[in-house]
Amino acid sequence: MQTARFTLDPAFTVGKVNPRLFGSFVEHLGRCVYTGIFEPGHPTADDAGLRQDVLDLVRELGVTAVRYPGGNFVSGYKWEDSVGPVDQRPRRLDLAWRTTESNRFGLSEYIAFLKKVGPQAEPMMAVNLGTRGVAEAIELQEYANHPSGTELSDRRIGHGDKDPFGIRLWCLGNEMDGPWQTGHKTAKEYGRLAAETARAMRQIDSSVELVACGSSGQAMETFAEWEATVLEETYDLVDYISLHAYYEPLDGDVDSFLASAVDMESFIDNVVATCDHVGARLKSKKKINLSFDEWNVWYLSRTEAQVSALDWPEAPRLLEDNYSVTDAVVFGSLLIALLRHADRVTVACLAQLVNVIAPIMTEPGGPAWRQTTFFPFAQASKHGRGEVLDVRVDSPTYETKKYGETDLLHATAVRADDGTVTVFAVNRSRTEALPLEVALGALDLTRVVEHSALADTDPDARNTLTDPERVTPHGIDTTTLTNGHLTAVLEPLSWNMIRLA
Repeated sequence: MQTARFTLDPAFTVGKVNPRLFGSFVEHLGRCVYTGIFEPGHPTADDAGLRQDVLDLVRELGVTAVRYPGGNFVSGYKWEDSVGPVDQRPRRLDLAWRTTESNRFGLSEYIAFLKKVGPQAEPMMAVNLGTRGVAEAIELQEYANHPSGTELSDRRIGHGDKDPFGIRLWCLGNEMDGPWQTGHKTAKEYGRLAAETARAMRQIDSSVELVACGSSGQAMETFAEWEATVLEETYDLVDYISLHAYYEPLDGDVDSFLASAVDMESFIDNVVATCDHVGARLKSKKKINLSFDEWNVWYLSRTEAQVSALDWPEAPRLLEDNYSVTDAVVFGSLLIALLRHADRVTVACLAQLVNVIAPIMTEPGGPAWRQTTFFPFAQASKHGRGEVLDVRVDSPTYETKKYGETDLLHATAVRADDGTVTVFAVNRSRTEALPLEVALGALDLTRVVEHSALADTDPDARNTLTDPERVTPHGIDTTTLTNGHLTAVLEPLSWNMIRLA
C-alpha cells in the first residue's frame, strides 16, 4: 500500500474559522418546517409546536447561522403573510415547489426556534428580489429590527415580539441567475436591484451584512460573467457573494462522485479570482468574502419529476434523500473543502436542516434520527474551530472520468486556541486502506486523543426509520503519535477525525 503524507506547522496557516461556516438552511419546502422542526401535537412538541427531539438533534449537530425562508421559496414570499395572529394568516400557492403554504410557521416562529436552539444560532434572512423589491425589503428590515415608534416596529410589538429580532445577516434574493427562479433576471438587472436594495438597507442600519447572489453553480453558462457584472454594481455595498453547489453520482460514476470536492474547491478559487479582479479594476482595498450558503449531496436528477407531479399539496414528502456511507464520505470531503478555504469562505449553509436533503429525519407523530451525514458535520462543528493549518498532501492518486487524476487523500487540520489539533481526512479509495503519516513539526503535541472513523463494509449502508443507528462512527485504536510523527491507517471509503493534544 502506498502511503499518504503531509506536514503541519503552526507558521503556515490558511485563516481563522468563522463559526458561520457551520450554518444551515430552513426553507418552506416539503417537510423541513411542517412535521420537521414544527409539529403541534407531536408527543415532544412544546407550547409553540416545536419538536423537542428535533431541537436536541439540532443542538447536537452544532449549527450556527440558519438561512431562511429560502431558497426558491423566497422569490414568491410575502413576509407580511407570515406575521400576526396565526388564524388570520393567508394560505398561498408556492410556485417554486407547487405546494400550498399555510404560513402557520412564520418570521416570529423562526426567531423563537433559533432562540431555543441556543445563542450560537444566528438568523440569516433572505429578502424577495424576485417578485418584489426595495420597498418590501426595507419594510421587512424595519419590522424585524427597529426598536419601536414606527408603524412597522409597533406592529411587531403588537404581534407579541417586544424586542427587535436583531437580524444582522441578509441575503439579497436567491439564485437570480437561474431561469427556474420566479422573477429571474439578467446580471445587470439583478445587480442594479441588489445595489439599490443594499443602499436602502444601509440607510436604516449601516452595520448590516449583505450577501449578493452569485451563480447557482459553476456549470451555469453565465458563471463568472454573472459575478463580475453583479459586483461591478454592488462591490462597495455588499460583504459577500453567494455560491451554491450540489453533488450526486451520475451514470454510476462513483469514483468521480467521491472527488466532488475537486469541483467545489475549483468553484471557490474561481469566484475568489473574479471578486479580486473586480476589486482591482475598481481600485478597492476591500475584499469580498464568500457565502457558500447552499451545499450538500443532493440527488437532484430525481427532483423535477417529483415536483412536476404535485398538485398544490401542503408539506408533502419531497426531496427526502436517504444518505449512504458513500454519500457521507463525499459530504465530509465537502466540509474539508470549506475549511481549506476558511480565509475567504466565512459563511456556509448546509442545505437543508430537517427532512429535505437533510442530516436529520423525522416521522410525523414518531421519532427523529440522524442520517449518515449528521456525523461529519457534528464532528467538524464541534472540533473544527480555530485556525486552519495549511495542508498540502503527498498522496497516491486514482483516475476519475470528470476530474482526471485525483488524490485518494483529502484532508485539512484545525488548531484550536488551546493548541490542540484536529485532522479531518477522507480516503476516497473504495477498496484499499490508506496509510497516513503526518509530520507535526513545531506543534507541541504528544498524544492521540481520539481517532473516529465513519466507514462500513457495505458502502450503501444507511440509517432509516426502522434501523436508525445502522451507521455510526467508530473508534480506531491503532493510531499513534511518537516524537512528533503521527501514523494512522484510513479505512477504505472513510471519513476520519483525528484529535491530537
